[in-house]
Amino acid sequence: MAKQYYGGQAVIEGVMMRGRKSMAVAVRNPQGEIVLHEEPLKAKIYTSAWGQWPFVRGLGMLWDALGLGIRALMWSGEVAAQEEGKEGEKVEFTGPVAWTTVAVSLVFAIGLFFLLPTFLARLLATFVNDDPFVDAIFEGVLRLVIFLIYLWLIGRIPDIRRVFGYHGAEHKTINAYEAGAPLTVPEVQRFSVQHTRCGTSFLLYVLVISIILFAPLTFASVEPDWLALLLRFVTRLMLIPIVAGIAYEIIRFSAAHDQNRFMRMLITPGLWLQKMTTREPDDTMVACAIAALTPVLVADGKLAEPVAAG
Repeated sequence: MAKQYYGGQAVIEGVMMRGRKSMAVAVRNPQGEIVLHEEPLKAKIYTSAWGQWPFVRGLGMLWDALGLGIRALMWSGEVAAQEEGKEGEKVEFTGPVAWTTVAVSLVFAIGLFFLLPTFLARLLATFVNDDPFVDAIFEGVLRLVIFLIYLWLIGRIPDIRRVFGYHGAEHKTINAYEAGAPLTVPEVQRFSVQHTRCGTSFLLYVLVISIILFAPLTFASVEPDWLALLLRFVTRLMLIPIVAGIAYEIIRFSAAHDQNRFMRMLITPGLWLQKMTTREPDDTMVACAIAALTPVLVADGKLAEPVAAG
């Protein structure tokens, strides 16, 4: 059986963690208590043998970010905003609103990071020399710039900065577990807020790989222009799963060989970028991350009994 890599994401006032068999979300409510949600991973991408195939498993990463991740984010928001006296009320984790939000978020992400750069690059190229190569370079650079500006802008929002603190807590906890350290707050706090398998690094790989794969598909000879632009949109949408699959395999391989000098060079830009999406967490944030990871490890048989996170 392939080695299990644990990971997750920060949510509102908490952390989501995912393992081989289950996922868990730990969130602090307004009373300061940790509220925990657990559920088994039953989708075929997790339970089937083909779901662990190279390149296919990258789609699982994408599904995590767009499916489980957004639903966990919505659930955490509801718990964090829960009024006093309603602590015992059930908070729904699924439903039409959740899936509508997932769909809208997906459309927004594709539009902002894939279709908008394609359109702007085509527009800019006509003012230079309408060269397909220049067009492709414009598209890749614009996509990366938009991504960096987006991270910088959301990082200035106070609530997002707290989410970035929980992101740092998630990384510290995973780093501690992988180093074999006890899952206690003081021990976990000794570790780095950066991690080689971070989703931020994954997105950076996606952007770089998309430059390479999209470059030949400018359809410069196709007339009229609107048809060429439409073909570019369609091909980019079709290639997103392929780009994600390649990016995941690169990040997985580089993380497993991070002592190699070349791999360290490959990993470093992603670690730099994580400085924009992580913050040093306080002890309550780390305790939340430990509380989220514990049931996932128990479900996978990696931990005999829960750890008291505090």
